[in-house]
Amino acid sequence: MQQLVFQSAWDKQIAPNDREKIIKLFNSSKDDLHTEITFLPIKQAFNHEHALLVTVLIHNFTDIDFPIENLQLSYYETNHPVAEHSFSFPGLTVTANTSMPWTFIFPHSSWLSEPLLQDGELIIIN
Repeated sequence: MQQLVFQSAWDKQIAPNDREKIIKLFNSSKDDLHTEITFLPIKQAFNHEHALLVTVLIHNFTDIDFPIENLQLSYYETNHPVAEHSFSFPGLTVTANTSMPWTFIFPHSSWLSEPLLQDGELIIIN
């Protein structure tokens, strides 16, 4: 059975409205018949350095842990690649049959085109 977890820093800092939104998204998608890793979009924004922030709910529907190390991701909008970047967070793992929200930060140098902040999705690059 899929479980929702919040990384400790998230758990302490998340706004109540954001937590509620994530719980609703989890509850509406936790029973999807997937057997893989999926990223459900929560929001996209720019930070003060004009980097692209992509917040997703990571679903690990597999029976093995999913460490976030040397992970190549591509951010797409309306089926067009917008940014590509490699991410490593030593010690951060989405355990088997667990879902966790996370924000990936794409520096401006990783952009392929200007983000519109709509219809975004993250894809693992093999």
